[in-house]
Amino acid sequence: MARPKSEDKRNALLAAATRVIVTQGLSAPTATIAQEAGVSNGSLFTYFETKADLLNELYLELKADMASAAMDGFPDEASLREQFFHTWSNWMHWAMSNPEKRRAIAQLGVSEEITEASKAAGHKTMGSIGKLVESSRAKGAMRDAPIGLVLAIMNSVAEATMDYMVQDPENADLHCKAGVEALWRMLA
Repeated sequence: MARPKSEDKRNALLAAATRVIVTQGLSAPTATIAQEAGVSNGSLFTYFETKADLLNELYLELKADMASAAMDGFPDEASLREQFFHTWSNWMHWAMSNPEKRRAIAQLGVSEEITEASKAAGHKTMGSIGKLVESSRAKGAMRDAPIGLVLAIMNSVAEATMDYMVQDPENADLHCKAGVEALWRMLA
């Protein structure tokens, strides 16, 4: 009879994969990830059939973590602008608090190992944020632009904002506000 899988080991493998991807890239061997997690390489394959499965699971886990953080404490009764600013601020602070996760998700986002199904599931995880962006641009200059372009611009502004927050942590809140103000003027 097969031993039951441990959620703790699975989580340890995902956390180890995050750290290893950041330091060694996506081509890092699974043995290194397993060693970092404190399990055997064979145990890794008990939880993830292939390395690609591990990377796809990690991608989805990181997307879900980021979306959850961004939507935490969402002010349902606030104005659209306040909702947007709240979500943005949460997202920026998640990135500041989780630099390894931010760097890992950036690498995974451009990896050919991430399947279209995982990308679609990741977009679905971010659905609440997507709806907020759609509402924000409904009457603005970007209302007729393809949503993919709008999200790409938003992500670029977010990455630039995060970079400035990391480089100048004493003024992180000012950079966060400047980034969201610029994006809001572009969207709304």
